[in-house]
Amino acid sequence: MVTISENRQAQPIKNLPDGPKVSRFIQTIRAIFQPFKYLEKYAQEYGDFYTSKFAGFPTQVVISNPQAIQEIFTADSKTFNSAKGNEVVRPLLGDYSLTLHDGNYHQQQRKLLLPSFHGERMKAYGNTICELTEQVINQWQVGQLFSAREAMQQISLRVILRSIFGLDEGERYYQLRELMGTLIETIGSPLRSTFILLPLLQKDLGAWSPWGQFIRQKQQINELLNAEIRERKAANDFSGEDILTLMMLAKDEAGQPMTEAELRDELMTLLFAGHETTATALAWALYWIHHLPEVKEKLLNELNSLGENPDLMAITKLPYLNAVCCETLRIYPVVLFSFPRIVQAPIKIMDYEFQPGTILAPCIYLVHHREDLYPQSKQFKPERFLERQFSPYEFFPFGGGNRRCIGMAFAMFEMKLVLATILRRTELKLAENRPVLPARRGITMAPAGGVKMVVTKV
Repeated sequence: MVTISENRQAQPIKNLPDGPKVSRFIQTIRAIFQPFKYLEKYAQEYGDFYTSKFAGFPTQVVISNPQAIQEIFTADSKTFNSAKGNEVVRPLLGDYSLTLHDGNYHQQQRKLLLPSFHGERMKAYGNTICELTEQVINQWQVGQLFSAREAMQQISLRVILRSIFGLDEGERYYQLRELMGTLIETIGSPLRSTFILLPLLQKDLGAWSPWGQFIRQKQQINELLNAEIRERKAANDFSGEDILTLMMLAKDEAGQPMTEAELRDELMTLLFAGHETTATALAWALYWIHHLPEVKEKLLNELNSLGENPDLMAITKLPYLNAVCCETLRIYPVVLFSFPRIVQAPIKIMDYEFQPGTILAPCIYLVHHREDLYPQSKQFKPERFLERQFSPYEFFPFGGGNRRCIGMAFAMFEMKLVLATILRRTELKLAENRPVLPARRGITMAPAGGVKMVVTKV
């Protein structure tokens, strides 16, 4: 990798860093179908700052230097427009999603949503997570071949539906389960991802066209969410402890509750972020635990040290379990980049002065594979997270600064309890003795083939 000092000498201040000379079209195809290969190739050629160009998007600067990322994450939020950099998710999440706003509105919405994912609320979710994991496990039979990603999707979707709505039965619940699964599969391969990532392909050519199918499924989900919100309002019963109830009770500084459209789009954001991303991380974790026998042995020894009926909060504090989850999120982060920042006012980041309109893209994957931070970075070694503490600019699978995922604590909590429940209750093995590689699923990266596993004991 080119060092920072070499990069500094090569680039005059105020100029954008150098980058690949191939066309936007070629760079776009590479980013969709072979992102890891070309991220590493370009970082090796151009260093910790380089310029990338993608079809349908402005030029952006890919950054993989922790000091630079610290300067970005800790800068005054008014320095950047983060919302415009997230336009790619607007069709999926909706106009009022937290991710698509900046300034006071963004701060207010975060403030309204954060209490649902912290403190005593987390403890209340623990039993739900274990119970719903058990429900899925109870359907397994010895000798059964299954996809870890699909099984983890079942669990994560049930958890998020119960947590958000307090629902685990009824027609609306089953419709949401079905539609969310179908919607995710609509963008579930590198090829099908292209119409989410490339605005020029977003043409409604009827119900059988990819984009037409997507927007109709999204509309059905919106209608179900709207119906649930209206029903709650009509009943005027806010005694529940689910996230939707808390959101409907929340009021901003002016004493105003969230509108129906705001509630709907924030629900969609939570459904997507709390479902697909967590399921992907869990599938990767199951792969690494069963791919490396020594990891599984250490993990089981640690879990067994808690006895027969351990306290759930004690499970979530186990150091090696935490290290396994962190290393899972390090080696193949579910998303490759933190939210991009669009420069609003001139800003100096290390030796570069970026002008308004420049897009800065902190790259999670490249930072997580810096050899100076993570020696032998391609190897799965949970011990890294026992041997040292990484800063939030060296390890940031959930993004950083004022755009860090509000569900981070919930996701880690869920990962630990689901893994602990599966490992204590069953025995599994990988169906294939070969490395599993990542592949694009929409805006996320997931294990290709879903991680095929076999149940050996229930």
